[in-house]
Amino acid sequence: MSELADVVLEDATEKMDKAVTHARAEFATIRTGRASSAIVEKLTVEVYGAEMKLQDVASFSIGNDVRQLVVSPHDPATMGSIEKAIRNADIGAAPSNDGRAIRLNFPPPTEQRRKELTRVVDKMAEEAKVAIRNVRRHSRKELDDLKKSGDLTENDLSRAEKELDRLTHTHETLVDGARTKKVEELLEV
Repeated sequence: MSELADVVLEDATEKMDKAVTHARAEFATIRTGRASSAIVEKLTVEVYGAEMKLQDVASFSIGNDVRQLVVSPHDPATMGSIEKAIRNADIGAAPSNDGRAIRLNFPPPTEQRRKELTRVVDKMAEEAKVAIRNVRRHSRKELDDLKKSGDLTENDLSRAEKELDRLTHTHETLVDGARTKKVEELLEV
């Protein structure tokens, strides 16, 4: 296969990998009843006169129970701002402040809520697949342009298109696997 086709395929692989990684990160923000720092780490907190991500001003750990998240501020003076940001985020758990850390106890979601969350995960998975298909479409157009300009032979184009289809299928399968895992987590009682 030609070097130009390889460059197009490498670029497509990189972009598809990013789509899968993004989908997994999105799935992590969906609450399963288990505590996870992904639920709060991207929250914006006003500290020192600036807006900062919670993950930059605090550390996270799981408490005594898998449903408890402990948020430990690096600077105790930021405790009030962190607690306020968590309250305003409405994440389904009320913060409790013991002076050293903020504890979040997540109740198990109801069956109806679990089903709603599986629909949200399905939508996220479909969006990731659309992103992967868009990468394929863009890459296929690049390959066709290389063929039209004479930089790619018919055989090289055919091989590159088959490889592009294989990459697309592989990445869609990765998204499906992550989706299935998340749905199983959500439906676990």
